[in-house]
Amino acid sequence: MAETLKLSAASLCETGRKQPKINEDFAAIHIPEDPHLLRSKGIVLAVADGVSSAGAGREASEQAVKRFIQEYYQTPDTWSVSHCGENILSTINLRLYRRSHEYGSEGKGYLSTFSALVIKGQTAHFFHIGDSRIYYLSEQDRVLKCLSRDHSRKVTESQSFLTRAIGMDNHLPLDYGQQAIGKGDRFLLSSDGLHDFVAHQDLQASLKNKPCDRSHVCALFDQALSNGSDDNVSVIVADIECLPESPFEDSNEKSKRLPFPPDSLAKGVQLDGYIIEKELFSSSRSQLYLVKDKESKNRYAMKIPSRNFEDDESYIERFVQEEWIGQRIKSDHVVKVIRPQRQKTALYYLMEYIEGQSLDKWINDHQPPSPKRSIAIIEQIAKGLQAFHDNEAIHQDLKPANVMIDIEGRVLIVDFGSVYVAGLAELRCPDIFEAALGTASYSDPIYLLGRNPGIAGDVYSLATIAYEMFTGQLPYGPAVDEYTSAAQYHRLSYIPASEHNPVIPIWFDRALRRGVEFDLEDRYRTVSDFYQDLRNPNPDFLREDPPSQSNSSGLLFWKLLSGFWFGVFVLLLYLFTQVS
Repeated sequence: MAETLKLSAASLCETGRKQPKINEDFAAIHIPEDPHLLRSKGIVLAVADGVSSAGAGREASEQAVKRFIQEYYQTPDTWSVSHCGENILSTINLRLYRRSHEYGSEGKGYLSTFSALVIKGQTAHFFHIGDSRIYYLSEQDRVLKCLSRDHSRKVTESQSFLTRAIGMDNHLPLDYGQQAIGKGDRFLLSSDGLHDFVAHQDLQASLKNKPCDRSHVCALFDQALSNGSDDNVSVIVADIECLPESPFEDSNEKSKRLPFPPDSLAKGVQLDGYIIEKELFSSSRSQLYLVKDKESKNRYAMKIPSRNFEDDESYIERFVQEEWIGQRIKSDHVVKVIRPQRQKTALYYLMEYIEGQSLDKWINDHQPPSPKRSIAIIEQIAKGLQAFHDNEAIHQDLKPANVMIDIEGRVLIVDFGSVYVAGLAELRCPDIFEAALGTASYSDPIYLLGRNPGIAGDVYSLATIAYEMFTGQLPYGPAVDEYTSAAQYHRLSYIPASEHNPVIPIWFDRALRRGVEFDLEDRYRTVSDFYQDLRNPNPDFLREDPPSQSNSSGLLFWKLLSGFWFGVFVLLLYLFTQVS
């Protein structure tokens, strides 16, 4: 019987003598129970030390470790370990960086060191930033080596500061390396609360002579305390007990060696144990099929790439990336990407099958619409978009055809083909914006200028959909479909929604208009702000521009009139949203 990867490990993460006793460290070990994941992904060990002076070090270290482990095991099997780690850590870094700079962070910085070891096949892959450390003790020479290098600078003999940390900058200068391993080799991951207070030769002596168990890591902790450590202490010690007989294939090029499935799969054909039931959708870029798992009897939607792009490397990379993006987005209002339980023999991915109708068909069937139901649909789309934005992803192709309403009324965003992930774009080329692949009627015209409007681009699409739901038309008319230049877009004028649907209140129309403004300075910055103004009248939208009069009686008149109309429109809002 073939050998499998086996590892014994012990860990400790304690506050030590630090005052106040807040542990900014976080450490974790993950050994998959699933044999396929163990073989294809391996084992992860990680230590992070949050920067206490930043204010949110504890949150940063925990998020970095937990998200790295969770997202690593969601990456496609066709990605190399280095590609997985760099992609994941780049997006985690950007998330922490933006949290530090977003409104409401109260000046807190989400900064942390990060050191992770991925043991897969006969190789240990390490990722590192900051001054936590990864040590390696070979069974053959019994000499302790430090695989990582500290990203810090000494100010005095007793003081130093970090020069790199995760969350410190929007660009992540990450160290990556590999170490060939053998049976009996040992690893140590530690925060500076340990290795700054226990000399290298003492660490080596301890690792050479003591077993890998809880008592060993506790002894290391006690040694650090007795030597004066006043910091948090994190320790992971791991021994390689067994290795696969041959290393698992691991290459950046592997994704291109998975064959494309046939363009047309007939009913009854089987692919990796999934039986084709019918075709759901087909285009020049991809096909979507309803399939049944032969073992579990579960039904899924299977997306396969078009053979038209069999030699297109960027297309293949984007298709493989779709699966990972979909697995990262967790929301009741985003279609779930399903990780297959069997190894793939072809390029495809699985999603939950949604039985229902697309939003474009719903709009055609519900004119004039029910305001109450329409607002509820917009709210669910906004929640789905928020899940993308929380993961540093922009949908870029939000349109009614990419929104499904299931038979229970749940609304879900589908399709990941145009999703833009800032961290991934940075790794490819930080200075070049990859144009959106969206649909002209619903895509932000700013994309035509070669700029990425980010979240505001999805706001534009959502506001366009909301306008169409209530009017059956587009906010700038049908000509928007034909225009291809910035000059043409500048000639367009917003058409008030009330011209198509006279019951729409002025405050509601002004919220729609602000959502589709071409000028980013005038548009909503977030989907929640847009939805809030649709749901509740914005007082600024309830009054006309005041007259150019300086007398106090005139100003008082307009103030009283504005107050009166505010009350009227609040009443209208209640009636408007209660209509079923």
